[in-house]
Amino acid sequence: MNTIQNHDPIVGSSAAGRATRVWRGEPDTEAFAAALAAAMRADPTLANVYIELHGDLGAGKTTLVRHLLRALGVAGRIKSPTYAVVEPHEAGDLAIWHFDFYRFDDPREWEDAGFRELFASTGLKIAEWPDKAAGHVPTADLAIRIQAMTDDTRTVRLDAPTDAGRSLLLALTAGPTA
Repeated sequence: MNTIQNHDPIVGSSAAGRATRVWRGEPDTEAFAAALAAAMRADPTLANVYIELHGDLGAGKTTLVRHLLRALGVAGRIKSPTYAVVEPHEAGDLAIWHFDFYRFDDPREWEDAGFRELFASTGLKIAEWPDKAAGHVPTADLAIRIQAMTDDTRTVRLDAPTDAGRSLLLALTAGPTA
């Protein structure tokens, strides 16, 4: 029995492009990331999405990204882009940009750093603290809201407002963890 089979479903219902789930620990986060990567590999158009990660400091946003990048095949050190704002990665022919807008303060930085071009290009874009770049980032295909609970579990809400996001959410709920 593999790791995914040992866990309760990672994603609940995808009615109307929304799902809520509880992660009981890091293995659930890792299993979700593996399922997300599998959905992207199964349909490469789903790898060209923009994913927003919301949650307080310590909620598990960067941990989720690290597990996702590993599941997609990124090798080497995966560091948080807190100070650099963006870290580029590659997984085969998939370009991946991991943004952390926590320290983003100046809207001119958006243009100066070339973020408009990055968001317009193909590849996976993942952003932590997207609210700090509101008005600059596009509508997310999938917004993941992670709330740390007092018992170390995480309540996770998935919102998929675009067709690509709903397809990704459907693939997640139809996968081996459903």
